[in-house]
Amino acid sequence: MRCPYCGSTDHKVMDTRDAGDSIRRRRRCVECEERFTTYEHVAASMLVVKSDGRREQFDRQKLLSGIQTAATKRPISSDTLELMAAQIEDELQSLGRAEVPSHNIGTLVLDHLAQIDQVAYIRFASVYLELTDLNDVLSEIDRVMGRSSAG
Repeated sequence: MRCPYCGSTDHKVMDTRDAGDSIRRRRRCVECEERFTTYEHVAASMLVVKSDGRREQFDRQKLLSGIQTAATKRPISSDTLELMAAQIEDELQSLGRAEVPSHNIGTLVLDHLAQIDQVAYIRFASVYLELTDLNDVLSEIDRVMGRSSAG
């Protein structure tokens, strides 16, 4: 593992905590003395079925990356995003299925983002739901805010 600040592989664990389905470790780089947090998770052995029928191994980092992209420049901590990804992974694992449609993953992300940050929700929805124009975006904003599109 490399320090995200200087790239050094020399670091010390300052604190370790149970974070439910993972282990949270607070580390300090010996080279630059910056602190950073890492999470250790059990690797999932589930396949994601894409809309075109392809299957690929579930990748928690890919899930987190999509969530982080939607949350860029929003007041959401990285710990909150990590926890959200962990909760979604837990929900998928609890289904007890070897294969999960990608649609289920996207829906779970939308459900979680709607509770955390509406702007991040709309960003993710615009890609995931393939919103093609401003009317689609406005309809989704009305829906997420609980307003009728008729009024």
